[in-house]
Amino acid sequence: MMELARTGAAEGLWLRAESQTGGKGRSGRRWVSPPGNLYASTVVRLQPTDPPAPSLALVAAVALHETVAAYAPALPLMLKWPNDLLSGQAKLAGILLEREGDTVIVGIGVNLAHHPDDVDRPATSLAALGAGSPDPQTILTDLASAFQHWLGRWRSEGLAPVRMRWREKAHPVGTALSARLEDDVIEGLFDGLDDMGALRLRLAGGEVRVIPAGDVFLL
Repeated sequence: MMELARTGAAEGLWLRAESQTGGKGRSGRRWVSPPGNLYASTVVRLQPTDPPAPSLALVAAVALHETVAAYAPALPLMLKWPNDLLSGQAKLAGILLEREGDTVIVGIGVNLAHHPDDVDRPATSLAALGAGSPDPQTILTDLASAFQHWLGRWRSEGLAPVRMRWREKAHPVGTALSARLEDDVIEGLFDGLDDMGALRLRLAGGEVRVIPAGDVFLL
């Protein structure tokens, strides 16, 4: 079953699934999708003056953090580059961007009532953390509004305010990270984001490696 939610803007249409039989995460990983969680997607049509399309992940991340934090203000929530919302070391929500031409599909999944146990990294849910299990449609209404707000700032002010808010809600500078690239694994310390929103990783020798895409894990 799917439902539509509209924020009022032409680009504010969201599609929500009650559950998914073929949900996927980054790199095609299986995304367990039982009823009770939020599974939603929206479409952004790129404009010539927009910031780089991959930085939409930061837009989605700050909107997601803002929304979930309003329902669970006591929880320690943290953004992890480029697309995860964590509580402690456990993944609470994820973001997936897929681009086709000038269109970007932004998919967001939030563990509200359930979380998987058979995955390669810790996961959790709002229910498991004692924050209750909010109605997915109610969460989506607030998320759509927050996303539209930050999308507007991204377009009118550029990436800088989005990047600044992301940094405020993310792991601190100096956090030990491991980045898994297509043919390499790099470990280092988080050194912020570059002007385009790419990860800066300071290596043991002091040099900084800029990583535009990859799987990143806390060490």
